Amino acid sequence: MNAAKPVYALLADGTTVEIRPATPDDFDAVKAMHEAMSPDNTYMRFFNISRAAGEVEARRICRYPTPASVALLALSGGEVAGCASYTAVSPQSGSAEVAFAVADHMHHRGIATLLLEHLVSWARGHQVTTFTAQTLTENRVMLNVFADAGLPVDRRYADGVYELTFPLPGDDSWTALDDYLTVVAERERSAEAASLRHVFAPESVAVVGASRRKGTAGRAILDNIAAGGYAGRLYAVNPHAGQIGRVHRLASVLDLPEPVDLAVIAVPAGAVLEVAEQCGKRGVRSLVVITSGLDAEACEALLAVCRRHGMRLVGPDGFGVAVPSIGLNATFAASPPRPGVAGLVMQSGGLGFALVDQLSRLGVGISVFASVGPKLDVSSNDLLLWWEHDGVTKVAVLYIESFGNPRKFARTARRVGAVMPVLTVLAGRSATGQHPGIDSAPPLASREALFEQAGVITTRGFGELIEATALLATQPVPAGRTVAIVSNVGSAGLLAADACTDRGLTVYRSPIDMTATVRGEDFRQCLESLAAQDEVDAIIAVVLPTGATGDLVQAVQDADVGIPLAAVVLNQPESVRLLPRPAHGQVPAYGYPEAAVAALARAAAYGAWRAEPRGRVHDFPDIKTANARALAREFGSQAPQGWLAPDQTADLLRCYGIPLAGGEGSRVDLIESAARADGIEVIVRVAADPTFGPLVTFGLGGVEPGSPRTSQVFADSSARLTPLTDTDADKLIRSVRSAPLLSGADGRPAADLGALRDLLLRVSRLADDLPEVVSLDLDPVIARPDRAVVAHARIKLAPVQPRDPFLRRLR
Repeated sequence: MNAAKPVYALLADGTTVEIRPATPDDFDAVKAMHEAMSPDNTYMRFFNISRAAGEVEARRICRYPTPASVALLALSGGEVAGCASYTAVSPQSGSAEVAFAVADHMHHRGIATLLLEHLVSWARGHQVTTFTAQTLTENRVMLNVFADAGLPVDRRYADGVYELTFPLPGDDSWTALDDYLTVVAERERSAEAASLRHVFAPESVAVVGASRRKGTAGRAILDNIAAGGYAGRLYAVNPHAGQIGRVHRLASVLDLPEPVDLAVIAVPAGAVLEVAEQCGKRGVRSLVVITSGLDAEACEALLAVCRRHGMRLVGPDGFGVAVPSIGLNATFAASPPRPGVAGLVMQSGGLGFALVDQLSRLGVGISVFASVGPKLDVSSNDLLLWWEHDGVTKVAVLYIESFGNPRKFARTARRVGAVMPVLTVLAGRSATGQHPGIDSAPPLASREALFEQAGVITTRGFGELIEATALLATQPVPAGRTVAIVSNVGSAGLLAADACTDRGLTVYRSPIDMTATVRGEDFRQCLESLAAQDEVDAIIAVVLPTGATGDLVQAVQDADVGIPLAAVVLNQPESVRLLPRPAHGQVPAYGYPEAAVAALARAAAYGAWRAEPRGRVHDFPDIKTANARALAREFGSQAPQGWLAPDQTADLLRCYGIPLAGGEGSRVDLIESAARADGIEVIVRVAADPTFGPLVTFGLGGVEPGSPRTSQVFADSSARLTPLTDTDADKLIRSVRSAPLLSGADGRPAADLGALRDLLLRVSRLADDLPEVVSLDLDPVIARPDRAVVAHARIKLAPVQPRDPFLRRLR
């Protein structure tokens, strides 16, 4: 946290507060807050009602922060609404006493809880491991804050006072940290929902820049809202227009008869900041900015206005938002979205409009559409939190070109993905596919690892995204990968079987050819019979209607099938459409077998991800994190960045229980020779990404083309982001193409996979604990039948400013 750059966060009711460290300049404001507290509030805080208590407290906390002492302020509307502090009990003790005070009029809004979370984050970054507090027995509010924080609390009672001690989630237990973050995430979800209801469930909307002239964005948005049946109050703002359609115009935002929930701004770029400021002064609660052409400085200023006035912001340079179920179509799209179950958040507004049209045509429909542009504020993370409990969305579709907080995205997407499919298209995979408005796209390996670990279903193109969404929005998730294929065109069934094999699906027995003249009733009965087989997880029905067959499309629609079903209608013009099924909703029908198989394979992979154990991040009692951090600090005090010396490398690895052959960092040829006699060379690498965090890469090394035992195997690698769970580590090892070598496929003894997993988990822990590690190479590691031997290692350190990715704060 930086005193010069405040952090903004949401309270329980969705309002915004500023959080920053106190400084000597805050003395008067902090003193005034304490002196304005009621006698009861003062007594609860100080155990007395002395009139001097406020001034004494203000002098205590209004100092510049140090590792041993910090005070955080929460400000609302520029006034101090609450403060929280900790002071170390004694030097090097790791224990600090905390204290809280909240202004009378700000009680019961979650200020103390939010400040506690920020204190915990600050303390964890400054080697504080335990908080203590004293609270009167009658101070139920503060006792509840501590009890509900997500931290283990030890209470001791004496003379009407509770002595509380709670260890902070730290290096010794990832399980405790995960439990704490789960509680924090639930508070964040609730606060986000309260905040975003002004955007996605507004009771009043103003369109600023609505013109009498047709063909403008503002007029199109106003007309779309009016035509969509929006039941809330609608206003038009334009200083130069009279009556606009059936909506009476107002000359200024300041003339609005009420503080509207949502203002949609479609004015020239030079007027955006002035209009936003007027919205803030009028009490508008959220903005959707359509205007494009704002430079970086203007964007920063726009966000500052929104933060200062507590307004949420969608955009700028967006195409608007839509919630068809309430008739809200605040976009300038040519056709209205159909109500449905797909939630869309898009950084590309044009692609978003196309996707809305496609899903509306299909009948999947839209629950919420948001074109977020450069994501100055509202992002895909926010939409996932909204969809998680909106009661309407059943499938989430994302188009993301940049990431603000990938680690929080991964945690949120993983939780949401457990209850609904989350899909995206993997755009910008090539140099020519980079968006011109983005300086540098995130590395492909990091994005792929992020999506895979979070359970996000990725497609390689727009068509595949639509086809996969059509299946996942209408069919249950497959319980496995075994697919039955039925067709009335034998060759098409064979093509479907080939596609299944290519996509990692297993074909049940062999494709069933019902012949070109099959009756519809027989085709239907075959589908139902296959669905009743325990071994069958899904069915693909390939049909070509002819004059000699019954109505096979109708047979597919009538089939009573309780497992995933995808149809292929070989003569349909659409790449995908939805067939109505009176008793079972809809079934997707594709124009060719490969599309149906690809969609089903993605659904099966998602089902496998959802069914697999979540895995856990291991706690290693032998790890010496404090020693490792001291070593890193010592190196940093001598050089700004660089590679550790061999002995330093060995010492750092030893802190994490990773022994280096020979005890040093240089290659030891004799040891390598002995190890190679019955071992396999692998490589473990870590590359730090400033946005995504450390990326752990695993691959086989020393595989030379043409060698007798490895002529059919090529060196390859796989990557995962930290922190690695045991499941992640196992997948890293199994996912390289040459993994069979580690199991003895070439005649050598199988490697100790457990030792490799242990090594990967320890490397992950090292990278997560020490953000200064920007590069780590263990090359080679000799995977032997009885252990894994690190034969050579290099580690590079560089100064970093660590940022808590899970702290509750706005972008």
